[in-house]
Amino acid sequence: MANTSFSRSVRRWLRRKHQAGSKAAGSYPLPNRAFLKSLAPLALLTTALLNSGCARFSPDAGMGIVEAAAAAELGKDVVKIDDAVKEAQAAERVTQLTKQRLTVASAVQIALLNNKGLQAAYNELGISEAQMVEASLPPAPTLAVGRLVWTGAFEIERQIIQNVLSLLTLPRRREIAEARFRQAQVRAVEATLRTAAEASRAYYRAVASNDAAKFLAEAQTSAKTVSELAKRLGETGAMSKLNQAREHVFYADISSQLAGARLQQRVNRERLVRALGVWGAATALRVPDKLGSLPANPKTLAWVEREAVARRVDLAIARMEIDILAKELGLTRKTRFINALEVTGISTYEKERKIEGGVAEVEKTRKRGFDIDFQIPIYDFGESRVRLAEETYMRAVNRLVEHAVNVRSEAREAYQNYRGSYDIARHYDREVLPLRQIISDETLLNYNAMIRDLFELLADARARILANVQAIEARRDFWLASVDLQAAIVGGRGGGEASPAPRAAAAGGGEAAGH
Repeated sequence: MANTSFSRSVRRWLRRKHQAGSKAAGSYPLPNRAFLKSLAPLALLTTALLNSGCARFSPDAGMGIVEAAAAAELGKDVVKIDDAVKEAQAAERVTQLTKQRLTVASAVQIALLNNKGLQAAYNELGISEAQMVEASLPPAPTLAVGRLVWTGAFEIERQIIQNVLSLLTLPRRREIAEARFRQAQVRAVEATLRTAAEASRAYYRAVASNDAAKFLAEAQTSAKTVSELAKRLGETGAMSKLNQAREHVFYADISSQLAGARLQQRVNRERLVRALGVWGAATALRVPDKLGSLPANPKTLAWVEREAVARRVDLAIARMEIDILAKELGLTRKTRFINALEVTGISTYEKERKIEGGVAEVEKTRKRGFDIDFQIPIYDFGESRVRLAEETYMRAVNRLVEHAVNVRSEAREAYQNYRGSYDIARHYDREVLPLRQIISDETLLNYNAMIRDLFELLADARARILANVQAIEARRDFWLASVDLQAAIVGGRGGGEASPAPRAAAAGGGEAAGH
């Protein structure tokens, strides 16, 4: 059945070529049944491999595992936008989310739906699937037809060439291609997690900069009032030039901090816009100006390290690379002595016209057979190919072990940063700020009772402002550390940046002690 189908296909193709070019180039005989019969084993082999399970494109374009990971790790939806309907649906949802007050959850969801860099990563997944399908198909045979004409004679040669080695190794090559595709799926998961982490970091930085700018604006107003009061007291002789200068410089310091905070506010907002992938009217995001409260119970170290080793997607990618290279090494060892093996079916038709004694005679000759061509690596017997494959495999093994060790260390480091930032932020919320408020209230009461002078009241105001700014930065650092910890556990650390060093701690800090 397969022989007949194959033969008919070849004959139909040659018949069309013969009919199309017979007028211009002359006619030539079609392949006869004997020639096609000689190719029967090759046709049977090709058909068997084709029927053994040709790869097909998956109905979800490989996005099933990505969608499941996004739902499990992030609680969010992802979509590969490959048609106008999906694009319109995603745009509508993004529009609805941008009209609402932004949260870290909505920011992540907008990024997953709208970030074009993430869509490019999903396109990479589609490319990998196409490569898998292509690699899983048998090599197509080559049909060659030649015609030579000289005085009184012409020759027609027909060949069908098939790479037999590629056919024999097709199952293993298909297995390797499928493993590569599964690896590409995990890479798409990693890109999704990285995009979510970058959006979260950008959100927390934008909110923290809004919080800092708002508080410093209020502090500047108070500092300006105090500076004007000091100036009037100086005019009456009630305040020395030294103390006036101290209050003036405090106002100047607060003003410079406010200018820097507003600059950082604009910068962080633009970073948030880029992370979300929005433009035009969608950039008018309603970003909060207050960070959320600290969690009641922080994560534990044992849990973090265990989960990182089990769930890090980059470790999974490295493990899959080991499996792929092992399969490729096995294939290289099996084919080390033969680089290429081709079988060629040949049919030759020769016609020569001779005139002897005034009588024309035509001699016809038909030749049929086959050629087998293969390369033999007589110089190294394939040892260089095997050695290359072995060293590539061992390199991947050693890098996997190194990466596993680094993952544990990265998880511990991320946890230390997370827990340290948590303790610092909680210390400000539970100890520093309440105590500063008590000091401020008592100092104001004593000042009203004429027990304390104005200088102590002003020094306390300076210290309280600095403490509040530092508390905002501590909360920001904790939330950034929480994002980094999550990325250290599941993956997606590529976009992490070090938290900016607090600048308010040094501003005017030495002056407070001078009062």
